[in-house]
Amino acid sequence: MAARSVRLFLGIFFSMSLAFPFSAFSQGKPFKKIHVGVPSVSVANIIIYVTKEARLYEKYGLDAEVIAINGSGIASKALIGGNLDIVPVATPTVIAADLAGSDMVILAHTMPGVVHALMVKPEIKRVEDLKGKKIAVSSLGSLTDFLVRAIAKKKRLNPDRDLTLIQTGSDSDRIVALKSGVVDGAAMSHPGYGRAKKMGFTMLWDSAKELDYPWMEITTRRANIKADRETIMNYMKAHLEGIARFKKDRDFGIKVIKKTLRIDDDELINESYDIFSKMFLPTPYPNLAGMKVSFEYVAATRPDVWKHKPEEFADSSFVEELDKSGFIKKLYEK
Repeated sequence: MAARSVRLFLGIFFSMSLAFPFSAFSQGKPFKKIHVGVPSVSVANIIIYVTKEARLYEKYGLDAEVIAINGSGIASKALIGGNLDIVPVATPTVIAADLAGSDMVILAHTMPGVVHALMVKPEIKRVEDLKGKKIAVSSLGSLTDFLVRAIAKKKRLNPDRDLTLIQTGSDSDRIVALKSGVVDGAAMSHPGYGRAKKMGFTMLWDSAKELDYPWMEITTRRANIKADRETIMNYMKAHLEGIARFKKDRDFGIKVIKKTLRIDDDELINESYDIFSKMFLPTPYPNLAGMKVSFEYVAATRPDVWKHKPEEFADSSFVEELDKSGFIKKLYEK
């Protein structure tokens, strides 16, 4: 009877282990619920979905709910309001919000540059042809809004006077708006601009070649760090392991891209994987030097930004700890 009881117990235990592989049996405590925002469903944000699909959040004791939101502008409000715990928010949006009294902070820049382009109707040949035209962005205050305005200014256009920026949601929504003629141009990432190119639209500019802009921030609030630093650190561990999984496992990365973006074009998917797998940084310290462009942009409405230093809007301690402890190095040993 004792042997049967032991076998029964082991059977129940292993059944539960299969059903809940990262449960309280291994963690010693229940999962911590967090809300993770995604400003746009794109390959740029794919690491959040890779981390979710690979169950890495659970590995580090987190019950992560991933919530899609249109643009950094809206995402930042959700973060400030406490509806999100962590979300990629564009650097200039973080800076501007903090100058207005917020406590957002950048923990990492996971890419050294931005994979983005402005796609336009074929009849638009030169930057000057943009005058009076409608350009689709995800939302005002978002990354796409920032890129269009910053590059337009660089090319001696006044974005407030010469352009009409239209809030249009996701890359897919922007492609529909471009195809239907609702807008004359649309700012988007890949594979969005690859799809637009196949439809006959042309690239007026490649944002990565126009701006030295560190990208794909990991952003939270200082209040969250103060209240529960362990949870934020566990999120960082999961996210950085997600980057490693994406970079090392092409088949898994492509599978997640297909599932998340619902695209069947293998050529575009493979192209996206090749671009982004090279771009994601294994050790993504906040790029303080690269924040200069964001300062210049914010200064147009808040010239007092020059009284501040990039360090005031970032916290490098999480990546530094994971770097110096050897955690990141171990992710790439196998």
